[in-house]
Amino acid sequence: MATLDGIDRRLLAELQDEGRVTNVELAQRVGLTAPPCLRRVRALEEAGVIRGYHAELDPSKLGFAITVFALVSLKSQAEESLRQFEEHMRTLPEVRECHMLNGEIDFILKIVSRDLQSFQEFLTSKLTPAPNVASVKTSLTIRTAKQLPGVPLDD
Repeated sequence: MATLDGIDRRLLAELQDEGRVTNVELAQRVGLTAPPCLRRVRALEEAGVIRGYHAELDPSKLGFAITVFALVSLKSQAEESLRQFEEHMRTLPEVRECHMLNGEIDFILKIVSRDLQSFQEFLTSKLTPAPNVASVKTSLTIRTAKQLPGVPLDD
């Protein structure tokens, strides 16, 4: 874990909330001048604390009306079987997140789809027949009450 001081934490909190903030504005927000602010941000990037910058897109405005969570159980939990499943999930653009779980279910997936018919086609042609899949249980989201990127950075 990286050792961060209060200024680093404030920098990260600001960037996590607004990744397009200019260096000058960011420096003002955290009480630095621009050059040391830029040096700190670059150091956080080089240390891998900041992994990248992304635009937050509205799926519905791009035609992805539904989000589904799928609970996947595999036939085998051998490392090679797990690796093959994960690699297959990386090839499916509809799968936006893939997390291995501890317990009865092996993986939880976050999937976006244009509509219910498109999801059904994805489920039957790409997910259920995927390598080593024993069962898939799905739940469609009704609404999202909270969706925050990153991690809490309060001191």
